[in-house]
Amino acid sequence: MQSQYRGYAQHAPPPRAGGGGGGQQHQQQHVPQRRGGGIGPMMSAGSGPHHSVPMTQAQLHQQQQQQQAQIQLAKLRSRKPTDKALPDGVEEALVGEGDVALAYKNLRDFERRLDATMTRKRLDIVDSVSRNAKRYKTLRIWISNTAEDQFWQTNGINADSFDFSGNLESSYRVKIEGRLLDDEEDIDKDEDEAKVAGSNEPADGGKMETDSPNQTKAKPVSAKPGQRYRFSHFFKAMTVYFDRPKSGRPNADTSVEWKKPDRTPAGSNLPAAADFDELTFKRNGDENANITINLYRHEEPERFELSPELAEVIDMTEATRQEAVMGLWEYIKLMKLQEDEEKRNFRCDELLKKVILQDAGYIPALNDYVSRHLKSLPPVKLIYTIRVDEEFHKNPQPTIYDIRVAVDDPLRAKLVPFIHNPQYASMLKDVALLDDQLATLVQAVAQSKAKHSFLTSMADDPVHFVRNWLSSQKRDLEVIMGEAPRGGGEDATGDEWRKGGRESVWNTTNARESVNVLLSKHPMHR
Repeated sequence: MQSQYRGYAQHAPPPRAGGGGGGQQHQQQHVPQRRGGGIGPMMSAGSGPHHSVPMTQAQLHQQQQQQQAQIQLAKLRSRKPTDKALPDGVEEALVGEGDVALAYKNLRDFERRLDATMTRKRLDIVDSVSRNAKRYKTLRIWISNTAEDQFWQTNGINADSFDFSGNLESSYRVKIEGRLLDDEEDIDKDEDEAKVAGSNEPADGGKMETDSPNQTKAKPVSAKPGQRYRFSHFFKAMTVYFDRPKSGRPNADTSVEWKKPDRTPAGSNLPAAADFDELTFKRNGDENANITINLYRHEEPERFELSPELAEVIDMTEATRQEAVMGLWEYIKLMKLQEDEEKRNFRCDELLKKVILQDAGYIPALNDYVSRHLKSLPPVKLIYTIRVDEEFHKNPQPTIYDIRVAVDDPLRAKLVPFIHNPQYASMLKDVALLDDQLATLVQAVAQSKAKHSFLTSMADDPVHFVRNWLSSQKRDLEVIMGEAPRGGGEDATGDEWRKGGRESVWNTTNARESVNVLLSKHPMHR
C-alpha cells in the first residue's frame, strides 16, 4: 500500500514582462511529490502546525485589564513604605510621652537581636538535620544453645550392651539474641569482666563474656517508646560458618545464612523477617563445634573502610563517602594547596599524590578520587562454641558480646517537625503583615514630624524661615531647569521670585513639570 503524503500548495509564478499576451495568463505547474529529500520536512496529514485562534474583543479587553492591574500592583509595591525606624528628634515633639519613642527604639534593638538569634538557631538545626548526625550506643548480643536427644539425655539405654534401638537423632538449637542498651553504666560495670577470645582488648568494637557459671545474664534494656530498635535493624545479612568436626565427618547441612528482605512496596514497614530481636536455628550433631557468626552492618548512609593512603590524609579509618570527601577538602584548605588563579584546581603534596596518583587534581572530581579508596566494612565476627556435653548443660551460661552501633540522634525526630512545621509559613505571613502596618504608621509619624518642624520653625522666626525656604525652592528649580551654578549661593530676594501671575517664573513649563513630578512621588499629598 502506497504511503500518503500531504501535498503543499504551490504558488503560480508571476507573469513575465513582455510575455506577449494581452490578458492575464495563469500557468499551473504540476510538481511531483517526492517521498524524501524535499526542501521542507515531510509531515503527515494530521501533524501540521496548529494555528492559534484569534482572540475576541472581550478577551483582549480582559487581558489589557489584567496587565493594567499588574502594573498598578507593581507601582503600589514600589511605593510601599519599608522604613520602621522613627525619625530623629521625634521624642522632642511628643508632649508628655517622651519615653514612648525611647521604648520603641529599645524594642527595635531587641527585635533585631532576637531575629538574628532565631535565624542562627534555625540554620544550626537545618544543618544538624541535613548532616544526619549519629550517636553510638551498645548492642548486647547473647549467644546460647540447647541440646536435644543427646546420648546423655536418653533414658533406658545401657551403654555397655551396645543396644541403641532409638530412632532419634541428636541435635541442638542455637539462639542469637540482641538488645540495645540505654544505660551506659551497665557497660562500664562489665568492662572488667569482659574479654575477647584470644585477645585482651575488644575487637571490632565488641567484647565477650566467657561461659562462666558465676556470670549471670544481664537483663536487656529496650529502647524508648517510638524509637524501638531491634537486633535485625543494625545488620543486613548474617552467615554462620562451622569448623570441621573432630570426627572428620563433614556435614553439608550446617550452613546458616540470613539476608534482610527489602521493605514492602505498600508501605515503609519492614516485613517480619527483617524485624526481630532473636534468631534461632537447629542442626543435627552430637559433638561440640566451634562456629563463627559474621554480622554485616546496615548503616544509612553506608560507612566504608578507607585505604591506608586515604586514612593517612584525613586521619580516619572508617567514614561515609561524604565524610571522606569533606575530609579531603579540609586537608586541601589546611595545607593551602588550592590554586590561586584557578580555584577548581589544587596541587598535590607527597601524601595526596598517593591518593590522587598525579601531581595536580580537580576539586569537582574529589568524589571520583575517593571512590577508589573505599571498600565495604568487614563483618563483625563473633566466636562461639556449641556445647552438647552434660557437664556444660548442668549450669549453661550464654556468651555475651557488646557491639557499638550507630543510631539516629533522638533529638532529630523532634527537630524535623520543627523545620517542616506548616504553621511557620503562616506565621511569617502574619509577621510580614504586621511589619507593613508598622512601616505605614512610622511613615505617618515621619510626615507629622515634618509638618511639626515646618510649623515650629515658621512660628519661631517667620522672616528668616520664609527667606530660607524661598532660597531652597529657587535652588531646586534651577537644578530642575539645568541653570544651577556650581557652589550654590542662591538668593530668593530678587523681584522675579516675588512676582506672580502668568509672566512669573512660577508659571513656566519647567516649573509645572517639576511640581507634577514632585506630586506624583507623593500621591497622598494630592
